[in-house]
Amino acid sequence: MSQLHVIVGTDEGTVSEEALKTFTRLKPEGGDEFSTEIIDGVAANADEAYSACGKAIEALQTLPFFGGGKTVWLKNVNFLGADRTSKAEATKAGTEALLECLQAGMPDDVHFVFSCSSFNKSRSLCKFLAKEGDFRSFDKPDVSRDGWQEQVAQLVRSLAAEKEIRFTAEALDLFVMLAGEDTRQIRSELEKMDIYLGDRREVNEEDVRLMVPLSRAGVVFEIGNALQKKNGARALELVDQQMARKESAVAILRASIIPTVRNLFMAAAAGDGRKIPNNNYNQYAAALNAIPERERAWLPQKKAGGVNAYPLFLASRSAAGFGLEKLRKSMQSCLEADRCLVTTGLDDRMVLHRLIVSICSP
Repeated sequence: MSQLHVIVGTDEGTVSEEALKTFTRLKPEGGDEFSTEIIDGVAANADEAYSACGKAIEALQTLPFFGGGKTVWLKNVNFLGADRTSKAEATKAGTEALLECLQAGMPDDVHFVFSCSSFNKSRSLCKFLAKEGDFRSFDKPDVSRDGWQEQVAQLVRSLAAEKEIRFTAEALDLFVMLAGEDTRQIRSELEKMDIYLGDRREVNEEDVRLMVPLSRAGVVFEIGNALQKKNGARALELVDQQMARKESAVAILRASIIPTVRNLFMAAAAGDGRKIPNNNYNQYAAALNAIPERERAWLPQKKAGGVNAYPLFLASRSAAGFGLEKLRKSMQSCLEADRCLVTTGLDDRMVLHRLIVSICSP
């Protein structure tokens, strides 16, 4: 077994949790207070980074007075990235000294746990840790990349299953948008949900709305969700709340209403005259990508190629209830509302209210 245990990644919650488990597992049995040592790796500047490296070296080289093993944890290191502190000469001197210490080897009964949120693999120390250590990486889904919601949804299903919790499809979509991609936040919200449910094990939309705080991203999703369900009253309520918080009408229109109507229209158009299953994401995505290329070129595309199917998959459940012609008119209404907000002096709230009513009306 390796004496060097490296846990890194942008998912700070999981990194901290896994590093703590590793440190606890490696504690020497029957050891005294000198058999374990934790060094804080959070550095506000280069001098603190240098100091953290020095403390780690000293801890690794100082064995318990009465013999026995030792476990050292350099915790939450934040100076191995690409920021100014990481590039400073004092930081480089500290990390190079730590690298020399590790390369020299450690006594057989000494273990070094290293956890880090910013890990630049081009750095010499990082290369050594990745090559020589028991290396594990935990990164959050990149929300700037297409399809991140499905990755998070899979994580939520997995963590919820540990508590025997099940989500309805709509509740899961809403939970993902409100809780976000951070594992620590997801676990926290699931803990609250578990207590709230009691003996009941299925989570519905109302449960999520009640228990999970509504972030700005969540409001954007909720407005779109209300429009998809033709729940004009809920959409108007959320829009009024946002405008009362000084959110601009143009931002609301372009961030929530237009994308929702566009996805509904695209989902309806893609399914027009075709049998596209919308009960399973993978089947839906496969069906869209099976459409001849020239007929699907206008649909949203992933950077890596293929249709960005997830937003259309979410919209497909409601698109049939609108109809293609209704959605085409709604697209035109969105364009007119955008023009009114930008070029006329009409009341912003009235423009959005009229648009929402026209979208949700039969």
